[in-house]
Amino acid sequence: MKSWAASWPCSRHVDLLINRRAAGSTRMPVVMKGELLLLSSVVFLLGVACGCPEECRCQTSLNSVDCSHQGLAEIPPDLPPQTLTLHLQDNQIHQLPASAFRSVPQLTTLNLGNNSLSLLAPGAFHGLQHLRVLNLTQNSLHSLESGLFHSLPQLRELDVSSNNISHLPASLGERWENLTLFAVQQNQLQQLDRVLLESMSSVKRLFLKDNLWKCNCHLLGLKLWLEKFIYKGGVMDSVICASPDTWKGKDLLKIPHELYQPCLSPSPDLESWQGQLLGPAPGAVLRPPESHSVKEQDQSECELKPKPRPTNLRRALVTVIIAGVLSGILCLMMLVATIYGCTYAAITAHCREAPLAQTLEPAKTEGKDLLDSPPA
Repeated sequence: MKSWAASWPCSRHVDLLINRRAAGSTRMPVVMKGELLLLSSVVFLLGVACGCPEECRCQTSLNSVDCSHQGLAEIPPDLPPQTLTLHLQDNQIHQLPASAFRSVPQLTTLNLGNNSLSLLAPGAFHGLQHLRVLNLTQNSLHSLESGLFHSLPQLRELDVSSNNISHLPASLGERWENLTLFAVQQNQLQQLDRVLLESMSSVKRLFLKDNLWKCNCHLLGLKLWLEKFIYKGGVMDSVICASPDTWKGKDLLKIPHELYQPCLSPSPDLESWQGQLLGPAPGAVLRPPESHSVKEQDQSECELKPKPRPTNLRRALVTVIIAGVLSGILCLMMLVATIYGCTYAAITAHCREAPLAQTLEPAKTEGKDLLDSPPA
């Protein structure tokens, strides 16, 4: 605690007074020890009162400074250098300049939630080598610079939820090997690059809900990564599709893989490439470059659309059922025809045998009579 008190600016002169007083205290050691103890306590309290900004409340035992709910428009310039936790939430801070926290290099926790932050200078967090928790929720951020967090190698938790962020660059998490929590819910995100997620090798909790997720072919990489993330024990909320209308309100992880069509990768115009190498052919008309509408058409073709496979499958099942029913009816008809034919043949044969038998019986009787009659 003595070193903490000594770090306050206005305590140095009083410490010098204590040292001089102690140097001349050879005659009354017992009394002077009590005076020195009392004077040290007074110096400590004065140091806290002088070193802590007027708008803040300092807790020396925790190395914590609370400047929340004070209507601040900028970072207080006279923060104690030994501060580990700094609370600046619920103020009116609009921007962070470069090296905004150079006076507190030992900072481990920084809360800037519920401000009006719309601009973060590229080096705003420069020098915070020990920062582990950064809270930027409920601000007015529209984008984040790619190298904004590269000076935070020890960052463990980053919360940028409840902003207006519409894009996150893939190189944003270049040094996020230690990040365990990443929260971007309630923003304007439509896509999220898989490269950014792969840079978070240690992330365990991921919060993505309440964004404008566009569930087209470009979100397939996110889907595959999230499935692997959950399989490894990761915790996340959900990714609910906002567009297209086919999947609006559906959970991305519940859409089957086979319904995704591969994205069309941009390819150079072969004709223009050949024209640059060989020159234009005689009488050939040079084509103008592709317009923006053509590109939008290519992107629209990349929309996640249901393939006709499920419809064909249903039709195939119906066709098989109908064919089976017809085959059964045909078999029954064939069986009935066979029985009818056999019956008809039997009746016909029986009818033919009856007259023949009647014809043969008189002939047999006459022959018998001839044999039985005596010779004349």
